[in-house]
Amino acid sequence: MAEKRCYYEVLGIERTASKGVIDKAYRKLAIRYHPDSNRDDDDAVERFKQASEAYEVLSDPDKRSRYDQYGHAGMGGGGHQFNDVEDIFDAFGDLFGGGAFGDLFGGRSRGRRVRRGGDVRCDVSLTLEEAARGVTKEVSFRRRAHCEQCDGSGAAPGSQPTTCNTCGGRGQVIQSAGILRVQTACPHCQGTGKTISDPCANCGGSGLEAQRVQRSVDIPAGVDDGMRVRLAGEGEASPDGGPPGDCHLFVTVKPHSLFHRDGNDLLLQLPISYSQAALGAEIEVPTLDGPHALRIPEGTHSNEIFTVRGQGVVDPRSGRRGSLRVQTLIEVPKKLSEEQERLLRELAELDHESVLPKRKSFLSKLRDFFDPEPSSTQES
Repeated sequence: MAEKRCYYEVLGIERTASKGVIDKAYRKLAIRYHPDSNRDDDDAVERFKQASEAYEVLSDPDKRSRYDQYGHAGMGGGGHQFNDVEDIFDAFGDLFGGGAFGDLFGGRSRGRRVRRGGDVRCDVSLTLEEAARGVTKEVSFRRRAHCEQCDGSGAAPGSQPTTCNTCGGRGQVIQSAGILRVQTACPHCQGTGKTISDPCANCGGSGLEAQRVQRSVDIPAGVDDGMRVRLAGEGEASPDGGPPGDCHLFVTVKPHSLFHRDGNDLLLQLPISYSQAALGAEIEVPTLDGPHALRIPEGTHSNEIFTVRGQGVVDPRSGRRGSLRVQTLIEVPKKLSEEQERLLRELAELDHESVLPKRKSFLSKLRDFFDPEPSSTQES
């Protein structure tokens, strides 16, 4: 019988190596010598078994201590004797079953995975005032819940689901292609681990039936068009005992007759008269909280913007409130009374006299620009 190699030498590590170093070294050798990537190579299979035997001893603190003191003799003649690859998966299921290493070699599943229930959608329409201040809304939506007739089993009353013969009740199967092994849901039972020979007539064997529910929902202040409000656990039931899904409320905010929303700010277009723009005025402007006095300075032009801080919409995350931006629009009346027309004509005369010198200067510059005089030359 050939003499056993030192376990530290087999894994290529120092005697002071930590548990993490031992795990890493074993993973590296397992990938290198795994039989799926070394078909018809008996030497690779043997090296794979040796590495697993060394790891089985050195990864256990008690066994490692005995091995460090007495060598192979302290192991009662050696470590665990692995007959085949499946024995190794059984021994190191946690190591092979987690992360990328488990996916690569198809680590064994530690029980059937339960699925989360599906999410459902519900639409809710709000006015700008409701969105800005927050509101409680009654909403109605459809979802699938556990069938009352079969109590969610999917089997007709008096019968029971049976264990799936394809996956043995695990709900997962492993498909191999060379070194790659992919674990997928069992195609026969769709991952449930059970089959139903006599399905429930009410739910068709799904274990779920449609229902309409109503809920009272507190919608926070500041939500905007297109935002979602999540109702945790109000979605569909899980078909196999997992947690329920969620209900997502999709918010639509109706257009407002006065305000246009821009993030947390509100924009208001305010018509003012020519006299108010020229002379200045104090005007009451609407806000979501009521009228607010705004001073329009003299000489205001059209499309100027004045900011009223704190009169916008609350940010639902920070709680800070935006501003109201007031954009002035100078209105020109289409019809005038006789008195208005007389006064405006007098104003026009005054405007003409006040701008006449400026106009003459402008016309002179314009004429010089298009018809410049030839520059004079000095004769010697």
